[in-house]
Amino acid sequence: MLIYQELDLRLTTTNLRDRRFHHYLSADAVADAVDSFRGFPILVHELTSGAAMIEYEIETIVRPLTSLTQRHKNEFWPSPDDTRVELNQCAPAGRHDSVFVLWPKHNFENKTSVPGGTWGLALGASSWTHGASYAAVANAPRPAWRSETRGEVWLHEWLHGVCHFFAERGFAMPQRDADGAELHGYQRSPTGGWTDYYRDLMRGMVLENGRRAGIPIHAWSESSGGLRVAAR
Repeated sequence: MLIYQELDLRLTTTNLRDRRFHHYLSADAVADAVDSFRGFPILVHELTSGAAMIEYEIETIVRPLTSLTQRHKNEFWPSPDDTRVELNQCAPAGRHDSVFVLWPKHNFENKTSVPGGTWGLALGASSWTHGASYAAVANAPRPAWRSETRGEVWLHEWLHGVCHFFAERGFAMPQRDADGAELHGYQRSPTGGWTDYYRDLMRGMVLENGRRAGIPIHAWSESSGGLRVAAR
């Protein structure tokens, strides 16, 4: 979680208007996101019965986030190009297996938001990300954090990168990996969110076309060096 407390940039949106976005994360907004993030390692441990464990670091970034990458026609996000300074400093190649970014997409007081409808976006590990999975999660109102199982949004985005990691090593992943719950017949629980699906995904127990797919429980212990998360 490279925590960017300030966003200051200009973007050209679909209507060709040049708009300035200058947003800050309040102390309460950071606290809500960090509290949720601290639930993420607990979920990983619980859903794999201790087969996978997360070590993490948290650091706040002093400089404002001054660029975003256009992903679709009217959608922008902080890609590794935009966080390159911090990636080089905090997560050089080989130091961490996963990197998260928290960023101030929304200003809830004046009701402005950077264009784009997703809460989080994720990438598998590549040279672009210094060999780490990479996930960016936007700020959200307190009820949004509280309506999720604690840590779920971070787990969800992380699983996209982790599924990519294990798929490259020959393990069969279900269609849409972390996004595949409804496709495979799961329903969201009012108390546990989508964790029933994530549990099966992280144990290689998702049924698809008569076969089980996902990350077999033994694969966690066989992955080299564990999983080190940079939430700096």
